[in-house]
Amino acid sequence: MSDAKSAEDAYREGTEYQFDQQELTLGPWTSYSLVHDPKHMAFVLARYKFVAKMLDGKGTVLEVGSGDGFGLPIVAQHVGRVVCLDWDQRLLDGNQRRLPHLKNVEYMHIDLNEHSPAVDADAVYSIDVIEHLEPEKEQAFIENIVRCVKPGGVMITGTPNVTASAHASPRSLVQHINLKSMKSLRELMERYFENVFMFGMNDEVVHTGYAPMSHYIWSVACGRKQR
Repeated sequence: MSDAKSAEDAYREGTEYQFDQQELTLGPWTSYSLVHDPKHMAFVLARYKFVAKMLDGKGTVLEVGSGDGFGLPIVAQHVGRVVCLDWDQRLLDGNQRRLPHLKNVEYMHIDLNEHSPAVDADAVYSIDVIEHLEPEKEQAFIENIVRCVKPGGVMITGTPNVTASAHASPRSLVQHINLKSMKSLRELMERYFENVFMFGMNDEVVHTGYAPMSHYIWSVACGRKQR
């Protein structure tokens, strides 16, 4: 008599316990994406995966502009501790409510235009933040972040490419008031770091291809300059 499991038994064994898992809700921004542009959720998660892989094994990591926390669990899985910074208390409260299982994550309400958090970070990352800054406040904002980075630390910045703005959604056109090119983002990071490595991204794919054809751009900066 065969000991092979039936497909029904295998299905039950492999899935039954998952029905006991409490279902989680999505935050406001991600819920909007699910309804209006669901494929964009895949792009966002790919950005967080890139950061998680780059920072794998780091101790204390700052997320600048945590938003509604959609990709936060990916980074939290790879690092020792994540301190999420945001200036909108509603987002921080929502993340704490929806993501209580992330035991290595804490939240800090702060306006980086005005203040620098008292955290010594092995790494800092921001995803879809810098393009929302008022250009005249950019310097203070970046310097308040850089102060937190240890001398041997890393700062990763991801933002839409200015050359892709012709294809932006109406919502992005309204909000993206400080877009960068590969060249201008590199130059900005080189003010504060000795080494800056640039990458392009199209949908879920990170690459080193022709910069103007990249929808999204990344800087990975390390070796903080003494100021």
